[in-house]
Amino acid sequence: MNRRAFLGSTGAVALGALAHGAPGGGRMRLAMVGTGSRGTETWGRELVSTHSSHIELVGFCDINPKRLARAPGYCGVNAPTFPAADFDRMVKETRPDAVIITTTDCFHAPYVVRTLELGANAICEKPLATEAAQCQAILETEARTGKKVITTFNARHGNADGEVKRVILSGDLGRIISAEFHEFLDVRHGADYFRRWHGKKRFSGSLLCHKASHHFDQMNWWLDAEPEQVHGFGRVAFYGKNHSFRSTHCRKCPFTSQCEFYWDITKSQRLMDLYVDAESADGYLRDGCVWDNDIDTYDSMTVEVKYANDVLMSYSLDAYMPYEGQTIAFNGEKGRLDVRMYQAQPWKVDAEAEFRLTQSFKGTKTWSVKSDPGEHGGADVKLKDLLFRPGTPDPLGKAAGSRAGVMASLIGIGARQSIETGKRVKVSELIEFPHMWAW
Repeated sequence: MNRRAFLGSTGAVALGALAHGAPGGGRMRLAMVGTGSRGTETWGRELVSTHSSHIELVGFCDINPKRLARAPGYCGVNAPTFPAADFDRMVKETRPDAVIITTTDCFHAPYVVRTLELGANAICEKPLATEAAQCQAILETEARTGKKVITTFNARHGNADGEVKRVILSGDLGRIISAEFHEFLDVRHGADYFRRWHGKKRFSGSLLCHKASHHFDQMNWWLDAEPEQVHGFGRVAFYGKNHSFRSTHCRKCPFTSQCEFYWDITKSQRLMDLYVDAESADGYLRDGCVWDNDIDTYDSMTVEVKYANDVLMSYSLDAYMPYEGQTIAFNGEKGRLDVRMYQAQPWKVDAEAEFRLTQSFKGTKTWSVKSDPGEHGGADVKLKDLLFRPGTPDPLGKAAGSRAGVMASLIGIGARQSIETGKRVKVSELIEFPHMWAW
């Protein structure tokens, strides 16, 4: 098998290990570690509602006992719960085919590794890892155990994302020479990252890992290429210390009348139950102050990536914009593709992406692509179908295994390292790749 064929097959191999259910054709047994909002909603309640004929949730694990206790009832199942210290016992007693990992980002990789060692496959939220050593451990453990990793890159599954892939595959642009990706997070969506643990690099690896791993993976997938060198700039330019007053969290803040970023968590019963009622167990404040002096996650960043096929990519993310959206472009030897999507609100159901294909000497074609109903423009539903509904076709290769997760993480990790050192980073020097992955 040649190199391109091998790399193209890794996602399908990983998916095949997961999407055919339990041996004998029964329902796939799933356990979950991390019972926060994303876990219990997307991979819990919604999954049970739409895919119960294909999956069975058999166990829950979390570090917070109060949040953990709510998980089975909210997800609509009668499954045992296990404290974080008893993760091994959960896997051994519930015998899952796969463990869904939706913890704080910095714990993704350790749980992936332990899951594989205990004989189950791992389904992990992005980012797959926040440190280079974690990427190394995942690859080595997957190779040693023979179990598989799926990274849940739902951003591959939107209608516009598939359309970009189809245009590139059509050859209308010819050979791609350079690409651009610019992300705008507004003062509602962007600010929310800085109220939560995401605002601390030690937990999230910075937004270059947590948020941008979506975009780096999309670009890797669109280009069918691997990153070779990364150079980045970034700073905390808006949130954190960049304000004249601050508090610990919004509910106890004396400046609510003058702070435009005041957010009332009490208006959401779901968040009150999930986080506020569980604060006494671990002290985590879901409505933390966006002006916290300890915030060190960059809110303004730019990244340059050189791919192994010589494509150059420029990326930027700003998390304090007056509107939400993206602009994406590909420059090819035959023309340019522009994709623009602006949203009044994050995850707007009727979001529409504008496409403009301009071919040298041939003129311009414009069209639009609407998203589907559902969270993240229907992408979450399509991802779950691909993972859990046997026979779901995947003509564009949207299944993402360990290779995709590691490559996206390493761009973010390399960019963060570049920002901290001021030096360009070679991706191949961040970890020792298995022989079959050699540049």
